[in-house]
Amino acid sequence: MSATYKVVVAGCGGMSNIWIDTAIEREDTEIVALVDIKLEFAEKMREKKGLSCRTFTDLAEAIKETGANLVFDVTIPASHHKIASTAMQLGCNIFGEKPLAETAEECKDLIRIADETGKSHAVMQNRRFDPRIRSLRHLIETGTIGKPGFVNADFFLGPHFGGFRDTMASPLLLDMAIHTFDQARLILGADPVSVYCHEFNPPGSWYEGAAAAVCIFEMSDGSVFNYRGSWCAEGAHTSWEADWRITGEKGTAIWNGHDAPYAEVIAPEEQDGKFIKSFVRIEGDMGVYTERSGHPGCLDEMFLSLQENRRAETDSRDNQFSMAMVNAALESARVGRKVAIADFIRK
Repeated sequence: MSATYKVVVAGCGGMSNIWIDTAIEREDTEIVALVDIKLEFAEKMREKKGLSCRTFTDLAEAIKETGANLVFDVTIPASHHKIASTAMQLGCNIFGEKPLAETAEECKDLIRIADETGKSHAVMQNRRFDPRIRSLRHLIETGTIGKPGFVNADFFLGPHFGGFRDTMASPLLLDMAIHTFDQARLILGADPVSVYCHEFNPPGSWYEGAAAAVCIFEMSDGSVFNYRGSWCAEGAHTSWEADWRITGEKGTAIWNGHDAPYAEVIAPEEQDGKFIKSFVRIEGDMGVYTERSGHPGCLDEMFLSLQENRRAETDSRDNQFSMAMVNAALESARVGRKVAIADFIRK
């Protein structure tokens, strides 16, 4: 029986491994081609994974010659618009690595093409698919701390990637902050309204561009989301998931990115007149999400959305709000003032 999904993988660098492995394990999926601007990279990956597919340097040629109906875009951010637009215009659905695209104009154009072609375009936001963040979201959406008012996420790491990130103008905001911004939207169930951002490159940074930023977002639920991040912080690292504090009417929810989240809420006993009130600790429910985590979990959801003929949770039309946070933050840093986010969204 032929596979339901005939996949072309575009981009055969290190990140493609988990995408390819997930496809290989699916009985309904066949990798029919590997594409890379350097043919030897595609050939090396084919050998490494024991595949018998063809290799190409041109995506359009690969799609036409293999009859593919699904493309994995695991290329660098600067290539996402070209890869996704080519795939959809040639009749393929597309699952792509973040970010959606590099600019607001490219993001809007990809959504336009998805609407016009009727093809699915879903973006990898693997950090949504984790029992810990789903537990934190559950604490918020069930009203455990009351209405949220202030959300803070700290992200301080010092990865020495080398390669394209080291030469990007805004490596933190454009390549990494999208994860934390998307997490904030998931946790709050809210979308961004405006942002003020200060972007800079601290002493000791090995990046050419700005590797640190402070952002203040106003959200649609009335809360304020504060992001503090550095990608050149040596020592005392946070989790890759960031370190979260959400304050609400009745208490505070905490998640350090490593352990299960919890909340401290005002104790039920009478506390009139107390200078500092008493609190009780409520552990997050780790059973609210039982699916696979990370990239496999996100890919499972993408495939399921095709099977059920619906938009994926990380469909580009939704993901544009997370990407708008990035692009608006970049614009705010450029002009030195608060920026409205509506202009960065395709209506």
